Amino acid sequence: MSPSLQVWAPDGVGEIREGDDLAAHLLGALPRSFALTEGDIVVVTSKVVAKAEGRVRVSTREAELAGETVRVVARRGATAIVRNRLGLTMAAAGIDASNVEAGKVVLLPEDPDASARALRARLAAEAGVAVGVIVTDTAGRAWREGQTDIAIGAAGVLVAEDYTGRTDAHGNPLLVTAPAVADELAGLAELATGKLGARPFAVVRGRADLVLPGQEDGTGAVALIRAEGGDFFGFGAREAVFRALSGDESDRAPFGAPASAEEMAEAVIRVSGLETVVETDGLSITAIDPATAARLGALAFAYGWRLELDPCDAGDGAEARLRPGTP
Repeated sequence: MSPSLQVWAPDGVGEIREGDDLAAHLLGALPRSFALTEGDIVVVTSKVVAKAEGRVRVSTREAELAGETVRVVARRGATAIVRNRLGLTMAAAGIDASNVEAGKVVLLPEDPDASARALRARLAAEAGVAVGVIVTDTAGRAWREGQTDIAIGAAGVLVAEDYTGRTDAHGNPLLVTAPAVADELAGLAELATGKLGARPFAVVRGRADLVLPGQEDGTGAVALIRAEGGDFFGFGAREAVFRALSGDESDRAPFGAPASAEEMAEAVIRVSGLETVVETDGLSITAIDPATAARLGALAFAYGWRLELDPCDAGDGAEARLRPGTP
């Protein structure tokens, strides 16, 4: 038999209020002919999780943005893409003003993985089966138009499969293939729930191999978030230039680990035309003028290095030294 997936998104889920039991809402909406079984994966939107947890505010996105933001990644006019307190990079920190009363906004859950664990435990107690749980939210993607749902919380389910070390049908090794299956399941579920159908729950059946035993909650969706400095695109194009020129020490981490001496030397030559001398602890450059020093200072910052100048030799013909920094 060929592998198959089935998705159900039940109707009849009413408005979720603070303190509501999400497990009761889901089980009450399922038809009598349908029962959760071992290996099912329950997918729930972060909107209803947040509502049940009292994350609705009488406010605006703009007023709540600062409190949910760790740092700004990119800004274009009124749109701000930020890394929020959960480590997610989202427009407006994931603060949502849709499907809520006018004059109110919904913040993301305080801890989506904990929310998923709590819902999994409630479903196990009420339905008597071990299911996986995924909490989803909608996000845009770099280089792509449109949005898709992603997993921001998970419990009892593998969030990524690891194909490293395996080979394909032609014998080629799969070196960095790690499908983010929790995100794929989130997008699949959204096709059934829709945006306007008042169907915040979906049940996915057919991937029981991803569901962990009842006593194991797994890594959670936090495992899918890259650490600061681990992403090639820690800042938007304009913001990267501004941050490098500003040289604020608090901005170093998103630029990542220091580049190699060879990369740094090549960059110096391309930007200034000056040759560098590789030394044990860095690079040295002679005959550097103030304007070139300013340019190389920003370049070094972006590459995770530091430019050192003797203040007494800051004029023409000064000697500069580049040393790798600490992100």
